[in-house]
Amino acid sequence: MDTSQYMSMFLEESMENLQTLNESLLELEQRPEDIDKLNEIFRVAHTIKGMAATMGFSQMAELTHKMEDVLSKFREGKLKVTEKVVTVLFRCLDTLEKMVNNISEGISEELSIEGIINDLHSMADGNETPEITPKENEIINDNDQITNSAIDLNEYDVNVVKQAKEKMFNAFEIKILISENTLLKAARAFLIFKSLEDYGEIIKSIPSAEDLENENFDFEINLIYITSKDKAEVIDILLNISEVEKVMVENVLVKNNEELATDKLGDFKAIENSRAPQIETVKNETSNEKNGLDKKEVAVHKKAHQSVRVELDRLDKFMNMVSELVIHRTRLEQISSNHKLTDLNETLEQVARATSELQELVMKIRMLPLEVVFNRFPRMIRDLSKELDKEMELVIQGQETEIDRTVIDEIGEPLLHLLRNAADHGVESRSERISKGKSPVGIIKLVAYAEGTKAIIKVIDDGAGLNVERIKAKANKVGINTEGMTDADIKNLIFAQGFSTNEKVTDISGRGVGMDVVKTKIAALGGTVDAISEIDKGTSFIIRLPLTLQIIQALLVKIGDETMAISLGYIDRVIDYKEELIKKTNNKEVIVYNESVIPLVRVNEKMEIETSDNTKKYIVIVKVGEKTVGLLVDTLLGQQEIVIKPLGKTLHGLKEYIGATILGDGLVTLILDVAALV
Repeated sequence: MDTSQYMSMFLEESMENLQTLNESLLELEQRPEDIDKLNEIFRVAHTIKGMAATMGFSQMAELTHKMEDVLSKFREGKLKVTEKVVTVLFRCLDTLEKMVNNISEGISEELSIEGIINDLHSMADGNETPEITPKENEIINDNDQITNSAIDLNEYDVNVVKQAKEKMFNAFEIKILISENTLLKAARAFLIFKSLEDYGEIIKSIPSAEDLENENFDFEINLIYITSKDKAEVIDILLNISEVEKVMVENVLVKNNEELATDKLGDFKAIENSRAPQIETVKNETSNEKNGLDKKEVAVHKKAHQSVRVELDRLDKFMNMVSELVIHRTRLEQISSNHKLTDLNETLEQVARATSELQELVMKIRMLPLEVVFNRFPRMIRDLSKELDKEMELVIQGQETEIDRTVIDEIGEPLLHLLRNAADHGVESRSERISKGKSPVGIIKLVAYAEGTKAIIKVIDDGAGLNVERIKAKANKVGINTEGMTDADIKNLIFAQGFSTNEKVTDISGRGVGMDVVKTKIAALGGTVDAISEIDKGTSFIIRLPLTLQIIQALLVKIGDETMAISLGYIDRVIDYKEELIKKTNNKEVIVYNESVIPLVRVNEKMEIETSDNTKKYIVIVKVGEKTVGLLVDTLLGQQEIVIKPLGKTLHGLKEYIGATILGDGLVTLILDVAALV
């Protein structure tokens, strides 16, 4: 079987499933009694195993299978969820992740898994904690017991059914007969499981899932199934699967001990005989639907797949085409105004509206919630907490904030560095925190929210804070002149290349390569990062990122004879330039505006562009992070929607520009990188 066409789907789904397992295991460690979470973990692990086996990755399937053995011991109550067990399971997930990465990069080397498998074996054999063997069908308390059924239910299953009943779910025992002419019984069983799991939870199956996979069964499957659907709907779901001959569905009942448990599921033969005619008619109805007599039900089933996976480069192409449309639209508007073609105005307005909606739509399609980046950090903080022997807790807020996919791909590494730094440098040891009168548990917060055209991400810790004197001393040592710098400027020196105040280099930090990576990456995304800190209160790193990187609103300005664009996202206000506004301090020009002192940047001098002194000039006040600066420009040309085009290899080294755009008159205009200027 050629599996290459399924490879990208396999890789993507495996990474998603491994991430789900990471999160669920963390939650299970906090709440060992959570049966729903345990079920979810079991189901996801089973999916990974099935997919790996189908794609022919036997080592991956074997490791997941051993993991399932340990998980099933949890379910049966023979093994307790302890930190040691969870740590081994995490090692297991890390190895599986390495395997998936190797597959995606085409590396064929096999990873050594004997150590982990031995650990899993010894746990599955019960060496980790004393075994607690539940008696089969044991009564949970004096009042409740479950009726006998064709499937033996242990204490765990009884518990699950009881919980389901309390939450107003239905518990059914299902018997399914597959046609004897079925060639791929395992595939049919997989379809049955998949269809049912879309609407509920299968808690037990006879034969077992493994026997079903290996086709070690005749044509009969018995299941215990929990769902919010009623009996008729479950029958309908199953009979819509081809090669399913007969379906029998009965309630699993929880009885009080005082009453006799007479309402048993009874003899399946009797049910089969009594239900057979009814089932046949249902079957006939479904075949009629296929002939187009009653389309209503079919429509319901077709609604299941309402999302579609799209490759990113297709979306990029789509975005580029929309960008081209925006350029041609502004070109048409320019021609129309030059030639005073009023007849065109209405049509152009319609085109403008349509392209704006199209552009908004493609932006939304490219947007992803920050959750896909954030969800890997709780596990990392747990591991660091153990490694550094510090107590800390990660609080995440606003992970539903959406941001452009390209930003999502790049933002993970800077956040990783900031969080590791907070854990290593920020949060103090337990004894140190107690001596300062703080809670022994350090809190690290990861907060995100949208603000106008920007996404704000904050990494906040309640640790020791940044020591200005230590940073100053280190700066002077490496030859950075700190004279005339404010405390805020000195704190931001930690982003300089190779700068670290840590005397001791550890695995976690201290080489000074983390913070400059953070700054460089975020600047490359058109964003800014600032450090705000107070001794013994903690440190906040504030990252500001553009929500999207392709089409922006900009102010067009003239500097000399050159037209340039400044993103509106940075602009606070524009004021008239007057000579008397300008003062000098520390040999630098500043303006006093609204009782605050704002540094002035003469853009023409920065860019070495000639300009005449007799034109009326303007000061564009821009805010970059915590800094406010005035940019001196010659003329304002108005606001326009522009498409950011990359500069290409030749001009790639120009740090003052983030890209170029094509204006309505066909003129190529450079877009100023305000953050770099400031």
